[in-house]
Amino acid sequence: MQQQDVEQLVEQVALKLGRGLSLEDLDGLLLAYSSNQSHADRVRVNFLLTKRVALDVSAWQLSHGIATAVRPVVVPANEELGMLGRVCVPLLLRGFRVGYLWVQLEADEPNATSVLAQLPEVAPELEQLSTLLLESNTAESEFRRRREQEFLAACRGESNAVAAVGGWKEVQGRGPWQLVTVLDADGWVEGSDPIASTLIHRSAALQATIGVDAALFSAGTETHSVVLFKESTGRADHAQVLVHYQLELAKRSGRAVHRIILGTSEGFARPRELADAYRQSRQAAQAAAVDPQLGELVDCRATGIYQLLASAGGGAGAWADAGSVYFRLLEDHDRNHELLPVLELFYDNDGSVQEVADKLHLHRSSVYNRLGRIRQLLGVDPLKGMVRLELHAALKARRWADRPRI
Repeated sequence: MQQQDVEQLVEQVALKLGRGLSLEDLDGLLLAYSSNQSHADRVRVNFLLTKRVALDVSAWQLSHGIATAVRPVVVPANEELGMLGRVCVPLLLRGFRVGYLWVQLEADEPNATSVLAQLPEVAPELEQLSTLLLESNTAESEFRRRREQEFLAACRGESNAVAAVGGWKEVQGRGPWQLVTVLDADGWVEGSDPIASTLIHRSAALQATIGVDAALFSAGTETHSVVLFKESTGRADHAQVLVHYQLELAKRSGRAVHRIILGTSEGFARPRELADAYRQSRQAAQAAAVDPQLGELVDCRATGIYQLLASAGGGAGAWADAGSVYFRLLEDHDRNHELLPVLELFYDNDGSVQEVADKLHLHRSSVYNRLGRIRQLLGVDPLKGMVRLELHAALKARRWADRPRI
């Protein structure tokens, strides 16, 4: 992006609208402003001097929904802040949020009707401005894009890409490593615009890893992100990336993000092991997505039977085709979903009736009662031997069948 081009566009829009404008990025930093303004309120003056939106002003603006808006938002005046009314124009391109253009109302202007009526006249300039801002995004540079594609190709096991990535200065001599798959547990489904979805994940991963020395490189796909870490036994850096990624993803997608998962591979010392590490980290993230008890920071070795389900020839379908007579019998008789949840929690919590009762908000006697009904239905003890193994595996296979396809 040429800063001069952005400033010229802001001036053009300001002249067409006959109003003072300011342009800010998603973090509230001033990018450009127009020179013509008949009256600047205290908020605008402070913004132009400090180059950053004040916290109290930002809170007022965010309270009116600008972070998720896809259309212009009218933000009313706030006398306490010394702020006149404004119209916030979210700048988006292909669903990717790149910044905000602010149009200040005049002191004697009763409402924003005239501004809203004028905005369609500057639609081409706003689209061009959005394009320039998008191109300025570090994740959107051509060099960065090519490197991410090469990194993902190496993760897929393509030999030329593996050799190239092994020679990167970020990678060479800095092993052993771990690979991490970053997944939005509720929003992983492929969007209507794959280019926008990919860019959102790329940008979120890049911004979330800035300043984290252990994170050597990141890349984004349509459904998730991948980060190369230096191997470590601690998870403080991973937790930091998780928190920042959640904030960045919400900011750039304009929607609530409730649960981010980091699936971590085993450590590896040779670049040619990238593909195996990627498979391990992806499988860990998938398992945690369908089984929340695994948590949000998940090592592949902690996913238990999901490792076997992932490696079965044909995946979960191979298990389901064989079938479990006892499991199908329970499913057929559990129309109120009272029996299988109790049984799974009982297995997962080492047979602790109290823990099952606490997690399901039941009395202990209710847990015993449901276990008794299961025993009566099956005609065998579900808590012993091969029957227990069969049923526990079937319960996990059912979860694995609903895993994110990433």
